[in-house]
Amino acid sequence: MAKKDNRFQLVHKEGGMFSKRVLVDKKTGVNYLYISEGYSGGLTVMVERDGKPIVTPIGLDDQSFK
Repeated sequence: MAKKDNRFQLVHKEGGMFSKRVLVDKKTGVNYLYISEGYSGGLTVMVERDGKPIVTPIGLDDQSFK
């Protein structure tokens, strides 16, 4: 059986008309925004004002996500 890889960590969740979630890639630290409503949804990289991806500093042992 294949090993389960929990690569993404849910770091923020909001309800309301649209469901909003912020996910962090534990290997790269890149932040993603996922928005859904009903059966549709979308995922995008979160960027800073200058267009660079928002990156959460991560350690080699993933201690920042425990």
